Amino acid sequence: MSGNQNQYNTGLDKTPANYVALTPLSFLARSAAIYPNHVSTLYEGRLFTWSQTYQRCRRFASYLASRGIGHGDTVAAMLPNIPAMNELHFAVPMAGAVLNALNIRLDAGSIAFQLDHGGAKIILVDPEFAGVIAEALTLMTGPKPAVIDVDDTAFGEPKHIGEIEYEAALSHGDPGFTARLPSDEWDAIALSYTSGTTGNPKGVVTHHRGAYLNAVSNILAGNLGQHPVYLWTLPMFHCNGWCFPWTLAATAGINVCLRKVDPAKIFELIPKHGVTHMCGAPIVYNTLINAPSAPKGAAARLVTGLIAGAAPPVAVLEGAERIGIRLTHVYGLTEVYGPASVCAEQPGWDELPADQRAQLKRRQGVPYPLQEDVTVLDPETMREVPRDGETIGEVMFRGNIVMKGYLNNEKATREAFEGGWFHTGDLGVLDEHGYVIIKDRSKDIIISGGENISSVEVEDILYKHPAVLFAAVVAKPDAKWGEVPCAFVELKDDAHATEADIIAFCRGQMPGFKTPKAVVFGAIPKTSTGKIQKFMLRDQVKSAKAITA
Repeated sequence: MSGNQNQYNTGLDKTPANYVALTPLSFLARSAAIYPNHVSTLYEGRLFTWSQTYQRCRRFASYLASRGIGHGDTVAAMLPNIPAMNELHFAVPMAGAVLNALNIRLDAGSIAFQLDHGGAKIILVDPEFAGVIAEALTLMTGPKPAVIDVDDTAFGEPKHIGEIEYEAALSHGDPGFTARLPSDEWDAIALSYTSGTTGNPKGVVTHHRGAYLNAVSNILAGNLGQHPVYLWTLPMFHCNGWCFPWTLAATAGINVCLRKVDPAKIFELIPKHGVTHMCGAPIVYNTLINAPSAPKGAAARLVTGLIAGAAPPVAVLEGAERIGIRLTHVYGLTEVYGPASVCAEQPGWDELPADQRAQLKRRQGVPYPLQEDVTVLDPETMREVPRDGETIGEVMFRGNIVMKGYLNNEKATREAFEGGWFHTGDLGVLDEHGYVIIKDRSKDIIISGGENISSVEVEDILYKHPAVLFAAVVAKPDAKWGEVPCAFVELKDDAHATEADIIAFCRGQMPGFKTPKAVVFGAIPKTSTGKIQKFMLRDQVKSAKAITA
């Protein structure tokens, strides 16, 4: 190697003056210093400023340190979207520890597995979940975590199962505690479990670098600007709220906390606090669109919303516009910190008719600003599929916004990263502009008489029916065709439709072989994040794929 090639490395080392590990903890310190009196958090009559939030986070980090919690330790939380949950996203890593935000809809057995697997030393518990946590602790096989209760007067009477209450723990902490920044930005910041439907879920480990970069990507992709007012319609436990606790700290925005998704409450809070942004799954927006209290036209306040998942129904995108919510479609998984791709809008879209605009906006899109790449590859050759909108491959990510890997599961980590890409398991195509369009999960493709049927495509038609609130399509065994589409439909309040009505409606808009051959009416099972639990539906109709996750 010649001298010229080396000169840029000689005597030009990393020093504290020119290199600091990327961490979202820096966002909180900055906002507290520059905007100390700006409101950071609003919840049920409580108000905190950024300086107060910073102080509260340092107090709890200090308390954790006094309990011997430090580098590599796990702190779990079973909390709804309340101020304490937001604070833990800073306080726990300030102590050098890793936050494990638990899904608040889990059963005791699942919680016990995750606490054992993650090795939680402490767990913070909301009174609503005191019973299930108490049961989970009895089911654990390893050392049990210490319990800290987090009272919430908005829920009701306290139900203490722990040794100290959160506010009392804060009072024991030092408000001048010096946050322990990571020595390496690759250090873990969070542990999140996938929503496994068979077997045990996998523990996704994410790092400070990715959390920092995805927080900034959220600002750019969601057009948050400075001082946004963000309504917490997305669970903070879900991929750490898509990194939005850190995003709001970076923008010195306002966290409008919300204990549960309640349309009437949401439409009250939007004008009351001047909400500018929100996030959620299609089910959340569909619930708002069909709520009796939904404002229409001039009565609706403009809110920018991020919507994630498989392609949202056109009816949801159009309906959201009618109630004042302008949606941008993002896509991702727990393994990529939540959203890591966005349907980046192009000039001229706003001038298009609503249905054409919705078709463009429902694509999964292109990489997030700080993600390296997302595309569709042939999993056998690992080559990109043609940009023809037809050739199906697997959607894959690579870049800085990808997990470290799965906790204590080297085999699964190796398989997920095979070929130098993260394999999502989602099937999709690329359009002529290089935008990703998901066609289905690999397990949800219905193969009828040798023809591939996308359940997403059939569901999109079902959502156009005026009586349909929610819809899901799975494969049903068939003696002649192998399997055929079976539709599960949840009707809107006071709406009526028969199986014949639904089938005829679909037949008028799609080929006969794609049309559902049976319709089941009733409430459709959903996860706490709004995803329809298709494995339960497949089990109900004895699908050959019912045993797959």
